[in-house]
Amino acid sequence: MFTHYRTLGLILKKEDRGETNQLFTIYTKDLGKLEILGKAIRKISSKLRSGADIFYLSEIEFIQGKAYKTLTDAISISKFENLRKNPLRLRIAYKISEILDNLIRGQEADEKIWQLLNETFRRLDTLSLVGDRLSLSYYYFLWNFLSILGYQPEIYQCAICQKKLKPEKIYFSQKEKGIICQNCSEGVKPTKEIKIEIVKILRVILKKDWQTLSKLKIEPQYINSLALISKEYLSSVLELIK
Repeated sequence: MFTHYRTLGLILKKEDRGETNQLFTIYTKDLGKLEILGKAIRKISSKLRSGADIFYLSEIEFIQGKAYKTLTDAISISKFENLRKNPLRLRIAYKISEILDNLIRGQEADEKIWQLLNETFRRLDTLSLVGDRLSLSYYYFLWNFLSILGYQPEIYQCAICQKKLKPEKIYFSQKEKGIICQNCSEGVKPTKEIKIEIVKILRVILKKDWQTLSKLKIEPQYINSLALISKEYLSSVLELIK
């Protein structure tokens, strides 16, 4: 006899399987990341079509079979329509989906990840977000997600000597997982100089203070530096879990 499960889930990925099926990757509130098969869902007559699509927040029901989970019901809670209509918002959503899929391997619920994911998608769906504010929503998700997983960098003191950081040349080290002072940087390679302005932005992000972050006036050069540091740190984390 099959066991039925019902939970809320955010659909992060879908892949066509055969002529009419689709395999969904869904991050759920109660069960974590799941792969669930939607049988015959690509048929026009499928009752599941209206409630299951990429980047839908839905109430889903599925059964656990011997080989795989099968979707039996899907009721859309939010389709994040503004997000879906905007290429930049959509691109950020795909990046978040890829990061979560790559870094979460097993099935395990995490309330903090669930809340962060929903918060980020609601923010991306808000019409008032434009330009740099949209990219900040991505970095807010990325750094807080990495923090939840145990990869929060040291940004208040030198990651090596543990001394409080001074307003002088400081460096970001992937190897040491954080910022290091000028003295310690001589023995660590590679390092990248990081401006104190970037450190301040990271501190606001990791405090989960979106209100302050959204009001900061950030120069384009600092957004570019934040993008580079974020990309390199994410790559180093991905290397660790290979």
